[in-house]
Amino acid sequence: MKKLFLDDIRTIEMVYDKSMESEFDIVRTYEDFVEYIKENGLPNFISFDNDLGLDKNGIVALDGLACAKWLVYESKLDLRNLEFKVHSANPVASEQIRGLLTNYINHLNKK
Repeated sequence: MKKLFLDDIRTIEMVYDKSMESEFDIVRTYEDFVEYIKENGLPNFISFDNDLGLDKNGIVALDGLACAKWLVYESKLDLRNLEFKVHSANPVASEQIRGLLTNYINHLNKK
């Protein structure tokens, strides 16, 4: 089972049990998230942070919600079996990510 951890700062053991560390691949940016999925395919599980810091130009980086939107609107991947968790400390963004992915997956499963 492939698992992906999206977070600019946290390590796996800051969110999950340390024994799970080897189960995850880590990506730190929107660009790395998209590249990882294009190269490796959709993982079975994604753990989302939202706020991903600043980009190399010092501007607020694309966030976890942008990653979720890419999955839904651009990736053309079948997300029906995707499992995910939002571990972001940002409550508004967490609900946006959760809502977008849950609603889209429910829509796909009704087809």
